[in-house]
Amino acid sequence: MTSKRRIGDREVYPVGLGCMNITHAYGPPMDETEAKALLVRALDIGYDFLDTATLYGFGRSEELIGEALKDRRDSYFLASKCVLGFKDGQRTLDARPETIKAACDASLKRLQTDVIDLYYMHRPDPNVPIEDSVGALSELVAAGKIRMIGLSEMGAADLRRAHAVHPIAAMQSEYSLWVRNPEIAIKAACEELGVALVAFSPVGRGFLADPPVDPAKFHESDLRGSIFPRFDPENYAANLPLLDEARACAAEVGCTVAQLALAWTMAKGDNILPIPGTTSLQHLEENWGAGQIELSDDMVARLDASFLPEKAVGPRYSPMGQSVVTTEMYPFERDQA
Repeated sequence: MTSKRRIGDREVYPVGLGCMNITHAYGPPMDETEAKALLVRALDIGYDFLDTATLYGFGRSEELIGEALKDRRDSYFLASKCVLGFKDGQRTLDARPETIKAACDASLKRLQTDVIDLYYMHRPDPNVPIEDSVGALSELVAAGKIRMIGLSEMGAADLRRAHAVHPIAAMQSEYSLWVRNPEIAIKAACEELGVALVAFSPVGRGFLADPPVDPAKFHESDLRGSIFPRFDPENYAANLPLLDEARACAAEVGCTVAQLALAWTMAKGDNILPIPGTTSLQHLEENWGAGQIELSDDMVARLDASFLPEKAVGPRYSPMGQSVVTTEMYPFERDQA
C-alpha cells in the first residue's frame, strides 16, 4: 500500500477525488443517481479525501456529497471552498469576513456535517486584505466549524501573508505535466512552510489521457472551450505532439497516460496530493490505482524534459481567468496571452 500523505495533522491516501465535474464546468451535470453512486464507490475503493466547493454546481456538489455520504462522514477527509460563491444564479467573489462566515454555515448545511476538515479561500479578493479573510477563517477554526485553512490559486507572497496570520494547511494549485507554474515559486514555498500542495487538474483537464479529449466534441457549456486557451483548436493541435513521449513512457511503466501523469505529480514531492475529477467509474478506479505506481528518478527526469513549461502552446487561462488568480506565470504565457 502506498504511504499516506499529510495535510495538517491528518493523513490521507495520496490521490484524492475532485468533485467539481459531477455538477459543473465540463458539460452538463451528471445524472444525480449516478453521481451519488460514484461518490459511494469512491469510498468503497479507498478514497478518503474529497474536495468540493461552494461554487460547484452552485452548491449542488456539496449537497450531493451530504446526501450520499452523510452516514460515512468519519471515513473521509472533507475539503470545500469559499470566496467564490453565487447569488441569484450568478458567480460572486467576496472574501469579506462576514461573507466567509455565512458561506461556511451554508456549506455545513449542504454537506450535512458539523465540521469541514479543510476550508479554502477559492480565490484572492483584491478588495479585501488576505489578513482579514484568514482572520475570519481562524475564528471558524476556533469555533470548531472548520479544522484547517487552505488557499487556492494564489502565489507565494499571498501564502506567506496568510501563513503569518494562521497556519495554512494546504495550497491548491493547478499542477500537471502540462501546467508547471507551481515550480516557479509556490512549490518551494509550500515545502518551506510545511504546507501540502493539492494539485488540481493533474490530468490536464483531460489532455493527459489516451486518447486525449477532443475539443470539437465539447458541450456548449464546457468551460474548456472558452477560458482555457490551450484547448483552442490551433493551440491544441500544436500541443498534441507532447503526448507521444508520454505514451511511450506509460507503455514502459505499464500504466495509462493518465496514471503516468498522476504518478509524476506525486513524484515531484512528498507533500503533493493530486485530486483528479471524473464522471467515469472506470477512470475513478484507474486514478486510485495511480497511487500504487512509483516512477524511477530517471523516468521523472525524462518526463520533466519532455514537458518543459515552454513547450506548452498557449497560456493556461484567458485574460479573464488570469485576472482573478495570483499564481505566478511564466514569461512565455504573457507573450502568448
